[in-house]
Amino acid sequence: MADPVSQFATRLAYGARQLPRVAWYIGHANVEAGIYPLPADHDGTLPVLLARSRLFFEDLPEVHHRRERREVRQVLTAHTRGKRPNYYLQNFHFQSGGWLTEASAQRYDTQVEVLFNGSANATRRQALVPLYEIFAGRDQRRLKLLDVGCGTGRFLDSFKQAWPRLPALGIDLSEAYVAEAKRHLKRWCWINIAVANGEALPVKSDSQDAVTSIFMLHELPPKVRRIVFREFARVLKPGGRLVVVDSLQIGDEPDYDGMLELFPRNYHEPYYNSYLREDFRGIAAASGLTHIRDVNAFFSKVMAFDKR
Repeated sequence: MADPVSQFATRLAYGARQLPRVAWYIGHANVEAGIYPLPADHDGTLPVLLARSRLFFEDLPEVHHRRERREVRQVLTAHTRGKRPNYYLQNFHFQSGGWLTEASAQRYDTQVEVLFNGSANATRRQALVPLYEIFAGRDQRRLKLLDVGCGTGRFLDSFKQAWPRLPALGIDLSEAYVAEAKRHLKRWCWINIAVANGEALPVKSDSQDAVTSIFMLHELPPKVRRIVFREFARVLKPGGRLVVVDSLQIGDEPDYDGMLELFPRNYHEPYYNSYLREDFRGIAAASGLTHIRDVNAFFSKVMAFDKR
């Protein structure tokens, strides 16, 4: 009989191998239901994909070096200090350049798809389901969406495929990632991308029909999460919806709890342990938001909240 560690490793490996199959099944069901169209990932031509894969593999020795030596503050320099919050100036995932360089922005999506075993875009698209619930049957030209921590723009690309005429704004703290998002989203109209901080959103109060945040909250300190939630609530219209896609938390899928607890050390996620046990319903309620539901999606979950 296998020992507990071997059993856990076997379950994890099996689960990871099933992710693309499950992602395909759920995505197909959503397309059949008319929630969003048959998706196109727009990840680039074969030469582009090969070039970005090369960037990813070339960085692996440096990633291993930082992991072995726990070197996580290489991007905190005299030049960068004070230009971004200190919590942001780290080599998240042990990657070269942190969130600050063009090369980092170009390798990021390959890195995440490897981590998600090919299901990252499918996971992001699960945010479209609770958005469909509030957008269906409405004139999309008269609505507004704000995506906070938009990164390279992959979620916004999926969003625009579903609602091409709905005005959207994406913000991110990284100039390099904003530039990559603009490049990736240049096919779309009715969209703007800007450098901004989620702690002080550059939009008016009560102005947004929906706010989204994809894989951002686990990278924020607990105090900052609360500030950001207050900003989410401030900019939403009454009756507007917040949709968050992020990691599972402890207890969501008990078989994965061990993996979740190992993740922050293996990938340098300094605020992930606090995220695992964060009370998002309580934070939302304190900000004037009502929890609607949580839905698990692969190794992630979708949280929906409405403004009272």
